[in-house]
Amino acid sequence: MDNRRYPIGLFNYKETYSPEELSQFITVLETIPASYRLLVENLSAEDLAKTYREGSWTVQQLIHHVSDIQLVHFFRMKKALTEPDYEVVTLIDMDKWVQTPDAKTAPIEDSLASFDSITRRYVYLMKSLTEEQLAIKYYHPVRKIWFNQAQAMAISAWHTQHHLAHIKLALSDE
Repeated sequence: MDNRRYPIGLFNYKETYSPEELSQFITVLETIPASYRLLVENLSAEDLAKTYREGSWTVQQLIHHVSDIQLVHFFRMKKALTEPDYEVVTLIDMDKWVQTPDAKTAPIEDSLASFDSITRRYVYLMKSLTEEQLAIKYYHPVRKIWFNQAQAMAISAWHTQHHLAHIKLALSDE
């Protein structure tokens, strides 16, 4: 079951990341919106309703979720960079967000476009970060750890790949 729940493995949290690793995360994030679009742009309603394991979110919900979370990640980074008192990360209830009418029935094109445009802004911001800015931290009360901006970049890259793998599983009819 874990290979369907975590098809690319669990997130590998590291204390520090090299400049090369940070560049790899940025490359993943720069290119992944196109990977999503290529995979899902011509799906039928039946395909969008598929899941990758029993009880999981549908392909449609996953697409909207990835767009939503990319916006949240960008928001958190901007808050951390601009508000010195931003110490506790802004949380959302992901399970409730994927149950809203837009997540269940809105055209995926809206989220594909949003995901693409917010990712471009997010990547632009990431590329501009100084060593000092990469070290800015905030606390995640659910995970119970402090994240710096380099770690947040790593999580964001992993998250997009994680759900792309989920969609591929759902569409593979395995």
